[in-house]
Amino acid sequence: MAIIVHLDRLLVERKMSLTELSERVGITIANLSVLKTGKARAIRFSTLEAICRELDCQPGDLLEYVADGEQPS
Repeated sequence: MAIIVHLDRLLVERKMSLTELSERVGITIANLSVLKTGKARAIRFSTLEAICRELDCQPGDLLEYVADGEQPS
């Protein structure tokens, strides 16, 4: 079981850099990078809200649950 983070895909679709998102949401590039690479163990709702606001997306666009043995979309 895994939670897949699609931050990189959303950034490409929105033509936005990680640096620009970092400045807009007030989160360090290092922390966003941890989220982007899937190494984060948790995310605050306030952080999720800020990212969704700036990327104009829903939490489900950013996060995906994948059961063992399944391929992420």
